[in-house]
Amino acid sequence: MALRLLRQPLLSLGRRPQAFPPNADAIAPLLLKCGLTTAPPRHANILANLKDFDDSYQRVIRRGRGPSSGKGKTSGRGHKGQGQHGGVPAGFNGGQTKDIIVSGPYGEKNVHSVIMSPVNLDRLQEWIDAGRIDATKPITFKELCESRCLHGIKDGVKLLARGKTTFKHTINITVSRASAEAIAAVEAAGGTVTTRYFNKTGILSTAYPHHFPHNPRLADPVSRKDVEYYRNPAHRGYLSGTLKEGDNPESLFFKNADTADKARKQKRRQVGKKAKSDRLF
Repeated sequence: MALRLLRQPLLSLGRRPQAFPPNADAIAPLLLKCGLTTAPPRHANILANLKDFDDSYQRVIRRGRGPSSGKGKTSGRGHKGQGQHGGVPAGFNGGQTKDIIVSGPYGEKNVHSVIMSPVNLDRLQEWIDAGRIDATKPITFKELCESRCLHGIKDGVKLLARGKTTFKHTINITVSRASAEAIAAVEAAGGTVTTRYFNKTGILSTAYPHHFPHNPRLADPVSRKDVEYYRNPAHRGYLSGTLKEGDNPESLFFKNADTADKARKQKRRQVGKKAKSDRLF
């Protein structure tokens, strides 16, 4: 009887799952020892329900199979002409000048983007070791261009931190922008970094002063984005000294939480005093 009960789950693998007789609980420990279970097998139901997700395949558009489909008859090509009988390349405009040539390429253009000429610390190290740049004097656009460390400046110069682990010279450099790692590496060696705003005329007059005998005055930033950058002490901006107590160095519009809270309380007190003074009795 026990052998018949043990054989029953094995025989039921190829047929419909069958429940065990009522006395199956008595031989449950023996079944567990043999690696069997009293639960009915589930493999048949699982295999029967296997299928792909509904979004696994995209429905194919069947063309030319009757007008009811919406893509029948002319198959979406229209009547006659080059579009139905053959094919035309993208942007073809009937033989006349293409739109991309007349109107130019379409797309977003960031008007605030700038092209910075990169200067890395390892290049400065190499130029100083070779004697092409004097580290005892302030380094500006003039020294970078005369030593051919830079080959032309577009919208400014940015100091980057490649070679920061081996940089050892003490320098005083003025650039348009600088990364945080480059600032930390220069200051760790005992130097200073100053970021200053330069417009087109300022770049040319600083890099090539012999072309500007009158020594024009350097312009200050006007846009909010530039002012916020050069007044931030974290960027070593030359306008960081203009910050007042309570000003937010990262924004001209948003104030610090403490300053905003004080201003809000003061405004409430003023409104309350005005309301009391307007009372008749």
